[in-house]
This record gives sequence, C-alpha cells and structure tokens, in this order.
Amino acid sequence: MNIAIVVSEFNDEITSKMLDVAVGKAKDLKLNIKYICKVPGVFDMPIVIDSLLKKKEIDAVVTLGAVIKGQTKHDELITNATVRAITELSIKYQKPVTLGITGPGMSDRQAQARIRPVAERAVEAVGKIAEQLRRI
Repeated sequence: MNIAIVVSEFNDEITSKMLDVAVGKAKDLKLNIKYICKVPGVFDMPIVIDSLLKKKEIDAVVTLGAVIKGQTKHDELITNATVRAITELSIKYQKPVTLGITGPGMSDRQAQARIRPVAERAVEAVGKIAEQLRRI
C-alpha cells in the first residue's frame, strides 16, 4: 500500500515527533511512504491532500498536526474547517484520509501526551479502512 503523509509545521516541536512515530509505524506495517509533505499549518492541508489523492499511485493519506488552544476560539475554527475539508476529499476520491490532528481545546501538555497514540492510530487506520473498502 502506497501512502502519503501530510504534516503541519505549526507546533513543530510536537508534529516533528508525530512524523517520526508515523514513519516508524508505517515501516512496521510495511506501508510504502511515497510522499511526506510539510505544510505551514493544518488549515493548509486540504489543497495538498487533494493533489495527492489525484495520483493513482497513492492509496491513502495520513494527516498529522496539533492545534493547541490559544486566547480565542481560533483553534476550533481551524480544526472544524480542516476536518470538514479532509472528510470531503476522502469521500470524493474514495480513498482513506486519516485524522492524525489533535485538538481543538488542547493544552501543550495534552498535545505532548498524544504524540505517539495519535500518530500510530492515524497510520494503522489507513490499512484498516482500505481493507474495509476492498470488501464492499
């Protein structure tokens, strides 16, 4: 299975670790990472995901990001808009796009605690979803 990983550079101290975990998990599961694409923030992911899903050699996309709460509800706006767009792209192309984006309403400490489990689950999910789609 050929996958792409799209990772946010915003909150890089967290997302770079998420990427390391995801790459290791993909290797463990024998998934072939064709592309690793870095984008400024999670809000910037959909256009890159759209381009990746158009490629015949890409079977699925893993997203990685951390949206940490600030002084306003901007984190909620960013997360909600991004998740909606990612979901629509997955349906449009009938290819898995997994949600390895933590937040909103999350503190830095909570984001740190979620690095490994969220990155691993996002990678594991592509295989499980692809298998289900093959059965339908």
